[in-house]
Amino acid sequence: MNNTKRWSYLIAGTVMLLFLGLIYAWSIFKAPFNEVYTDWTESQLSLTFTISMIFFCLCGFFSGLLAKKFPPRTVLWLSAIMLFIGFFGASRLNPDDSGTSLILLYVFYGFFCGGGVGFGYNTVISTVNKWFTDRAGLASGLMLMGFGLGGIILGSAVNSLISAIGLFPTFLVLAVAVAIILVAGSFFMKVPPKTENESATSSEEEVPSTTTADMLKTPVFWLFVLWAILLNSAGLLVINSAASIALAFGAPAVMGLVVSLCNGGGRVFMGSFFDKFSTKPSLFLNICFTFLAGLCLFLGAVNFGIPFILIGLLLAGVGYGSTPTITSAFIHKEYGPKYYPVNFSLGNFALIPAAILGPMISSMLIEQSGGAYNSTFVMIMVLAVAALVVDVLIMKFNKKK
Repeated sequence: MNNTKRWSYLIAGTVMLLFLGLIYAWSIFKAPFNEVYTDWTESQLSLTFTISMIFFCLCGFFSGLLAKKFPPRTVLWLSAIMLFIGFFGASRLNPDDSGTSLILLYVFYGFFCGGGVGFGYNTVISTVNKWFTDRAGLASGLMLMGFGLGGIILGSAVNSLISAIGLFPTFLVLAVAVAIILVAGSFFMKVPPKTENESATSSEEEVPSTTTADMLKTPVFWLFVLWAILLNSAGLLVINSAASIALAFGAPAVMGLVVSLCNGGGRVFMGSFFDKFSTKPSLFLNICFTFLAGLCLFLGAVNFGIPFILIGLLLAGVGYGSTPTITSAFIHKEYGPKYYPVNFSLGNFALIPAAILGPMISSMLIEQSGGAYNSTFVMIMVLAVAALVVDVLIMKFNKKK
């Protein structure tokens, strides 16, 4: 195999996912939209992100189906078109028509941008991983690090752009920039020939690929999805409010940024760890990260102060970032490379209930406690323990298999 070629594909994939990760920069757009549309409520704005996550997962699934009939380049062009329409449409909203603009925002940002990211995300990861069947965890981790950091690295640039030229012109710039990056990067997305990809061939012989229909019949898959929902929900109890939690306990607000960096770094670390130690230790270690995050945050809240809060926030970032990498590597290892694009997209559906449950549980607990975070930190530990129970069941069924 041409190692130089495959690493160039990995770099291109990471850059594309960096731009696709802008979908997570929604929080940057919320305040400017509130300034333009003063009658929009917090829940109405938050629904935009929820819709985008739903179509991200749905279009990731359709991307896997299209991968059977079309080359990756074609699917990425579809992703570029959808994102161009989404960002361009958002740039044309009417500041004087609040009701219509909100519906159009759901359509353009929620459907077109969320769906476009889903098509691109699944295509890039499933294509590049075919070049790294020997190191699928590391490859997934690096690409997902780019995706996770997109909202931070490019988000700050977008924030500056909004300040300089305004909200709606910024969306127009994004429409052009993201489309260009995806079209250019699409020329690096090629499926490796079997004659060149010897490791892929041997991998397929060692681990028979499971069809999507058969995968859905296995208890292990559904248990793993439940495991991912629990840990994603636990992570979202902290990730969405990291800066607020830091400020509440006297730590600097910049900790929100540090948590996001740990989120990205955790993806690379866990990818390498999975390649070396495989499924059982990886799932257990991620549970440990999450449980210890909740424990340290709770201890910091009740008595021990800022150091424990800081450690807890860092561990929460690593734990939350590790889950999508484990999902990618687990689906690849357990069910093989042949049907990976569709199988992987179904594993990502764990994000939908987590994106709903995490913020819902968080807001409910904070309201009931009068603004205190103690019960939130306890809930993180409860969810981690529940994930441990599910992990034991996964290993039990895997032994039987």
